[in-house]
Amino acid sequence: MANNPLSFIVVNRNTADLLVRCLDYIFQSDLDLHPEVVVVDNGSSDDSVSRVKERYPQVIVIEAGRNLGFAAANNRAVQQAKGDFVLLVNTDALLQKGCAQSLLKIMEADPRVGMVGPQLFNEDGRFQTSYEATPTLATESLNRSLLKRLFPERFPGKGRKLSEPEQVETLIGAVMMIRRQALEQLGGFDENYFFFMEETDLAVRMRGAGWKVVHAPLASAVHLQGATAKTYRASARIEFYRSRYLFFHKHYGLRTAHLLKGVLLANLTLNVLVLGLASLLTFGAVEKVAAKYRVRAALWKWHLKGCPEGVGLPRD
Repeated sequence: MANNPLSFIVVNRNTADLLVRCLDYIFQSDLDLHPEVVVVDNGSSDDSVSRVKERYPQVIVIEAGRNLGFAAANNRAVQQAKGDFVLLVNTDALLQKGCAQSLLKIMEADPRVGMVGPQLFNEDGRFQTSYEATPTLATESLNRSLLKRLFPERFPGKGRKLSEPEQVETLIGAVMMIRRQALEQLGGFDENYFFFMEETDLAVRMRGAGWKVVHAPLASAVHLQGATAKTYRASARIEFYRSRYLFFHKHYGLRTAHLLKGVLLANLTLNVLVLGLASLLTFGAVEKVAAKYRVRAALWKWHLKGCPEGVGLPRD
């Protein structure tokens, strides 16, 4: 094993405050080594880069100059990093002290573990969903919460508490450790995914190649959830739907992807009608309803135009 087996990777775009806080928690981790940390800045226009260089000059900063997306940015960081294992941490995730060490021990104990992720929490201590079943037509077109209540073993939710590491189908990508050997065998993240579901795709490919995907319930991290998505609500939702269709096309075929698109378009049409009427009746006074309507309407229009490229999160 190398003297420094672990590299941390953080991808950032215009979240300077979150980025610095994320790094604070990384460097406060209980580790028996001085970690290598690589930050990929995806064309930020704020002071993210200067603040990192001033506060943590030992951090390797890759300035991409534009928004590469999550998958491509992580692939670039992995090429730069030296660790046998890479721990990907979103800027809105705060590692608790023993998290990295716990994940690393699981990796070192079982050479067939390709990915491992911790239990995620809200800031108030409530459990978040940390792993999921592989997306299917059922999960994407039916009520996911109802599926989890009716079939908890098949569709696990945050209500299912574990006390030991367990193999799962996919991980939530806010914090996840990946074995370099497995990642390189699979050719890295699929860069056709710009934002969302790249970790789901990787987990499916990992398991298909014989690697284990593991949830570690005793390792923990706080996840503040969706800094980028909150900034670009409608655009982020478009990226999510685009990634959904890419995933289904890749893993289930074009016909299934088209079927999912038809089901979701019908659902969006109903949403737009109901939310539009509700917003009209309240004269737009209920901002939560009006905001939901604007997002659903933007998604609906994007579908009606044939889901064109060039719409979604900024690439510059």
